[in-house]
Amino acid sequence: MSKAKIPVVKRSLFSWIFAGNLKFQLLLVLIIVAMVMTRVLPLEIEMQKRIVNEAINLRSIDKLLLYSGYYLAAVFVFSVLKYLTNIIQTLITQRTTARMRKDLYHHILTLPLNFFRKTQPGTVVNALGTELTLPGNFVGMAVASPVTNILTLLAFATYLFLLNPLLAAVSLSIYPIVVFLVPLLQRGVNKANKKRVDAARKFSARIAESISGIHEIHGNGAYRIENRKYDALVDRLLKIRIIWSLYRFAVKTSNGFFTSLGPFLVFLLGGYLAIKGRLELGALVAFLSAQERLFDPWKDLIEFYQVYQDGRINYDKTMRYFDTEPEHEIEPKDRGPLQLEGSVEVKDLSFTTDTGIHLLDGINVSLKPGEHLALVGFSGSGKSTLALCIGQLYKYTGGSIMIGDREVSALTKKDMTNNIGFVAQNPFIFDGTIEENILYSTNAQFDDNGQSEYAEMPTLDDIIAVLHQTGIFVDILRFGLNAILTHDQNEELVKMIIRVRKNFQQDFGQELSEYVEFFDENKYLQYSSVSENIIFGAADRDEFADINLSRNEYFLNFLKTADLTRPLLSLGTDLCRQTVDILGNLPPDSVFFEQSPINAEELEAYKLLMDQLKKKKWHELTKEDRQKLLELALRFTPGVHKMAALPEMLETLILEGRALFRQKITADDPQAITFVEMSQYIYSQTILNNIFFGKTKTANPQAQERINQSIIQLLIEEDLLETIIEIGMHYQVGTKGDKLSGGQQQKLAIARIFLKAPNILIMDEATSALDNKSQTRIQNLLETRWKKKNTVISVVHRLDTIKNFDKVAVMKAGRILEMGTYDELMGRKGMLYELVGKK
Repeated sequence: MSKAKIPVVKRSLFSWIFAGNLKFQLLLVLIIVAMVMTRVLPLEIEMQKRIVNEAINLRSIDKLLLYSGYYLAAVFVFSVLKYLTNIIQTLITQRTTARMRKDLYHHILTLPLNFFRKTQPGTVVNALGTELTLPGNFVGMAVASPVTNILTLLAFATYLFLLNPLLAAVSLSIYPIVVFLVPLLQRGVNKANKKRVDAARKFSARIAESISGIHEIHGNGAYRIENRKYDALVDRLLKIRIIWSLYRFAVKTSNGFFTSLGPFLVFLLGGYLAIKGRLELGALVAFLSAQERLFDPWKDLIEFYQVYQDGRINYDKTMRYFDTEPEHEIEPKDRGPLQLEGSVEVKDLSFTTDTGIHLLDGINVSLKPGEHLALVGFSGSGKSTLALCIGQLYKYTGGSIMIGDREVSALTKKDMTNNIGFVAQNPFIFDGTIEENILYSTNAQFDDNGQSEYAEMPTLDDIIAVLHQTGIFVDILRFGLNAILTHDQNEELVKMIIRVRKNFQQDFGQELSEYVEFFDENKYLQYSSVSENIIFGAADRDEFADINLSRNEYFLNFLKTADLTRPLLSLGTDLCRQTVDILGNLPPDSVFFEQSPINAEELEAYKLLMDQLKKKKWHELTKEDRQKLLELALRFTPGVHKMAALPEMLETLILEGRALFRQKITADDPQAITFVEMSQYIYSQTILNNIFFGKTKTANPQAQERINQSIIQLLIEEDLLETIIEIGMHYQVGTKGDKLSGGQQQKLAIARIFLKAPNILIMDEATSALDNKSQTRIQNLLETRWKKKNTVISVVHRLDTIKNFDKVAVMKAGRILEMGTYDELMGRKGMLYELVGKK
């Protein structure tokens, strides 16, 4: 029988030294022994002595070269071995720190939900990211540092006694004082370090809480409150770190002071002995050198001692903080996960918090496989708590919950996740793609090697089915259509999109002509800006983007060449004058500026410019003012900005300029622009824009829906719909799904559970963020496809959706006051009748 694995929070810091590092640590010891021997035998210092006594005094060049060569060889070999030691130490440190982080993170994920109600995310982040660094550093040094430095100290101390016992005894006499003093000061370091770790945790937690609650801070204007809390923590951390640093510097300073006394004693006593002829000059030089070398290993030992103390404190406090047992076994031992029946039997269930508050009391519920139960009641009645207890997310304190023939409290997490799906009111969407999120419920069934425990993973058809069912299919299709392809993506896909583009205009061009202005290189496009009409393509570099053209020197020079500068300045002046005259005295509401190329925020600037135009000619304006006029003209879109008209002569000049610009830029910079051609895919544009190949004339939702349906029809005909959906599935949802709306997040969470199709589905107000149409769709799906097949327990917030549930349980103050079918309860005219609001 295999030995039970010790939980990471129960392991001592020393247990990590050899665990997984034994070979590296043994190799380190061998290298260190060789390194010390290299440094001592042939001893660098002995070579110094011989160079002075035998080579220099006897004026022997041969011995000078020989001993210098020995010295150089010893230094070179020592340096190589030292480098190898550092590499292995780093490997041990980083490997151990990584294993600590992994094991602790794996443990943290299994902790009860109640633990996380009391623990800020910043505390967990700080523990995993910062507080395990010092313990990892200690493990990397645990063998190498003491072995290296103790052997080196012993070697040099022995050599000193061989040179002169009296001088050695005197110079080494200061070290016992240091051995006594350093631990005394280290106690102060340890005490301050404990406070520093606690303060750092609170500091990280404060930041995490503020960022998480940023909406509340802004909504309540609570900047001063939060600043005061944060500043107080920073000030406290400042004081603690100063005291901690003072103690640390005291250790280093006292150690340095006493160590520096060594040379003083050697100079004093050694000089006296040399003057009296009782000590050779070379021996004195060698003694001074060896005595100086004692400082490095001694200093390293002191630093190692500090690393050990800091690492031990960080490690112990971190592991103690997370030393909480999981409420349930994670995986079954010696068997696979159970396949349970969908029946649920709740008897005399009670749930009491750590503080003694009774959230559930005497709950009894019985559900057959495939039955649907609605839990209703006022806020705080215990509906969600009951659902969480059935799902084993809360550990109930009394009574019994049976799923099939098994007690929930005795089941492992693996058993539960294999049979139950859970959708929360505020579902969590993970950073990543839609595909990763929708497969999350099935990915949870992967083993440690990434192998699925399912015989068959969900197919694309399965995924598309649940996307349709939950109503998020259209959103994902839109994400796919709004994706931008790269040049190295499927060439066949590009060809198919171009074919869809041609078919779209052929099949629907006439029908959609009142809604769409298709691109035509021979016509002026009324629903495209002046700059878009000139360029008639998509910029492949930022300097040719529409917003940058008024500052692009190449484009400005082209306008002069094409005789377009003055007409465009004249157009910009007319637009500025008309907008200021018509809108100048209206409030800065965007609704008034919908038909103007000037937006509300720019109005004041253009008023000032209009004042300048009354006094000056164009050539007298500043470069910035002329740029504003030109920018205004370039953004002018006749079909949208109906406050002014485009002169017919300028329209003709722009069409001529379009051909001239294409000819010029193609010769000068062919990589700058991708021109609009029916046979050309524009990689800087979305798939939708490449298919659409034009501009809409209206924002009418019905027109947009008609256009979308036409495109979808063509995608289906070309067998491209699934491909676009796959592209949309790679859409990055952002941190916590912040690139999705609340409704999209809920639909995605429901879709991933529908894909899992568990025997028992628990929904805790899972459709609260959905519109009525989407809620009705989900409810109809549950009633038609899930009833009699899968058991559903739903915490309901909308009472008009519960009519077709098999059972309705009305809760108040942690108790079920009445239970039955909707019609039965309404007939009794009890609590449900009151909740619905009928009399």
